[in-house]
Amino acid sequence: MRNYAAILMMLLAVAFSACRSDIVYSRFVPMKSGSWHMDSVVSFDYPVTDAAASYRVLLYVRHKENYPYQNMWLFMDNAGLRDTIEFYLADDRGRWLGDKNHGFIEMPVLYEDHLQFPDTGVYHMEIRHGMRDSLLRGVTDVGIEVLTN
Repeated sequence: MRNYAAILMMLLAVAFSACRSDIVYSRFVPMKSGSWHMDSVVSFDYPVTDAAASYRVLLYVRHKENYPYQNMWLFMDNAGLRDTIEFYLADDRGRWLGDKNHGFIEMPVLYEDHLQFPDTGVYHMEIRHGMRDSLLRGVTDVGIEVLTN
């Protein structure tokens, strides 16, 4: 029985390591006073060292429970491509969907899953919120992670 458990543990370790992505870039930008002004652009400069690789880009929004809406709209400018995305921070009953940790809720959002870059170098991303409020209260940080697939 002990051998079966050891073999099972080794198989699980191999399976998890095969699915693991490596973090190329990770950064969070704090919002002043726990609010995000609509004119405030969050910028990231991330490296791409392998043009043949496939990348995954995750967006993160950290917010407090006083965030007033169920969803959020973002305007993105990533490597010259403009995009508008909407994602939900709460379900239909108002329960937060992200991970609660140290007084805030962190919500990861998959932005790109198999992104290919034409060349190596440093790429630039800008994010601003697309909500109607000029001052979006409750948002504490905005971040991105770029990972290899």
